[in-house]
Amino acid sequence: MKNRERFGFEKKDGELSGQRFHGICLVTAIVIASVLTAWVTAQRGLLVEARTQMATEELAEQVLRFHVLADSDSTEDQQVKMKVKEAVLSYLQEQMAGERTLDGTKQFVREHLEEIASLAQQTVKDAGSCDLATAEIVRDEFPEKTYGDVTFPEGTYEALRIRIGSGEGHNWWCCLYPNLCFTDAVYGEVVSEDKQELKELLDEDAYEMITCTTDFKIKWFFFEDR
Repeated sequence: MKNRERFGFEKKDGELSGQRFHGICLVTAIVIASVLTAWVTAQRGLLVEARTQMATEELAEQVLRFHVLADSDSTEDQQVKMKVKEAVLSYLQEQMAGERTLDGTKQFVREHLEEIASLAQQTVKDAGSCDLATAEIVRDEFPEKTYGDVTFPEGTYEALRIRIGSGEGHNWWCCLYPNLCFTDAVYGEVVSEDKQELKELLDEDAYEMITCTTDFKIKWFFFEDR
């Protein structure tokens, strides 16, 4: 009897040991799966970030932005800013009619910086302000900006910059090339000609990023979106 009890106890103890072993294996598998999932998610995030950065840099090399800085946030100074913006855009639109290249746009702006600055200064004066207006080509950080259904991400871009007075007021910006400055965002869509030009200028990632035409998918070894 004692032997049977002993054997019975050993059998039950063995069953408990087996259950304990399987439990440990299950917990271990869950931990490993959680760690692997976290690692894959982190790697995917890093790759998306890297692709976004590369796409932003690609975009920045293919556009020329336009930036007008007001002297202050006062109603008067903001009105002067908008008058300068409108005067300069009208001048550029008229003088660069038919110009459809980035290099041509940059060359024109560089060669006519003095005229642009003079126009801005005269506009400021006509508006009754004594502020100094300057014009220059710069590389600077720009926040995210949406033109109709196209969104440019935050990043470093080259731009024609006009500064009025201290330039500390709320500013205005657009994309001079391609000529999205002349696209009225209230229509909610960039004209097809400008969008096609962007598509031809940019690689697939950059174009997808700014137009949101896809989910900006990421493709890499076994984690490929289809």
